[in-house]
Amino acid sequence: MSVIAEIIDTLENKVVKLILKIKNLEQNNQGLKIELTKSAQVIQAQTNEIEALKAQYETLKIASSLLGSEENKRDTKLKINSLIREIDYCIAQLSD
Repeated sequence: MSVIAEIIDTLENKVVKLILKIKNLEQNNQGLKIELTKSAQVIQAQTNEIEALKAQYETLKIASSLLGSEENKRDTKLKINSLIREIDYCIAQLSD
């Protein structure tokens, strides 16, 4: 009978330890989920900032070309031609 009681006690101790380990792992998992959410928010903010900086760069590049920079003159001419085509298309649509 004593041997069976010892086995049961040992089994109970192991079950308690497993339950504690599960709780710790669940807490760790919850913390990791929170960290993942924060990281995703940071990535989204950085992506938005990159897109804004790219747009600002393009604007500055065009402005630099208009001020006489030779580097981006071709791009500026293409952009102006594209805008003129769009305006012509709009005028054609309005006149119909």
